[in-house]
Amino acid sequence: MDVIKIADHIIDVGPEGGRGGGEILATGTPEKVAKHKTSHTARFLKKELGM
Repeated sequence: MDVIKIADHIIDVGPEGGRGGGEILATGTPEKVAKHKTSHTARFLKKELGM
């Protein structure tokens, strides 16, 4: 999360691994991605950003 939370742009691919993944769920700044409703990354990123 340390690298992700300071990135200029994130492309979150998921929602799961393997056959359950491969779809782009969210793109943008860490703050924008953190607002995504179903992203696992967003759930943890939101905590890191104090949102």
